[in-house]
Amino acid sequence: MTFIVGLTGGIGCGKTTVSQLFAELGVSIIDTDEIAHVLTAAHGPAIPAIADVFGTDYIDEHGALNRTLMRELVFNDAAAKDKLEAILHPMIYQSVIEAIARHTDAAYILLAVPLLIETGRYLHLVQRILVVDCDEQQQISRTMARSNLSANAVQRIMANQASRQQRLQQADDVILNQDTPELTQQQVMQLHQSYLLQAHNLSTTH
Repeated sequence: MTFIVGLTGGIGCGKTTVSQLFAELGVSIIDTDEIAHVLTAAHGPAIPAIADVFGTDYIDEHGALNRTLMRELVFNDAAAKDKLEAILHPMIYQSVIEAIARHTDAAYILLAVPLLIETGRYLHLVQRILVVDCDEQQQISRTMARSNLSANAVQRIMANQASRQQRLQQADDVILNQDTPELTQQQVMQLHQSYLLQAHNLSTTH
């Protein structure tokens, strides 16, 4: 049995940064956002179903999902969001299961799922939940800086996610990512050592 840590956090908290730090330590990363990008890239496995449900207007000239157009649609239309998720979520989940099967020799796996707590779909796969945390004002300013979104738009996204308090209540481990990069890296190193030990203990008991 492979030891799996579920990584999550609100928008702008720095999940990607933390994930990269673990990857630099040689940890196997499975990222559902990356899987979704592959599925919706040019001529990706999800493209025919998306074109069928939403029309070819939502596919760009390269045969990939028109992300800008789709983002606008699902942002304002809950039914469209549900339809898109009905296409993507089962495909993403299947890809995760296949990726876990390919990483059986890993010391442990970090499974990065932005909505790990909200959907509950992956909770049965993980032994620990690691939450990347920062204060809400930092979430807003970081997301505005990288995404050209207004503060209001970021707050709307945050309103559709679990609250900071809800995430922290579910967390087994927390990385506070709001001070210096060095402090974040230090927390990653400490947890990495802890996870290696827990993974070893799990492998010796199974």
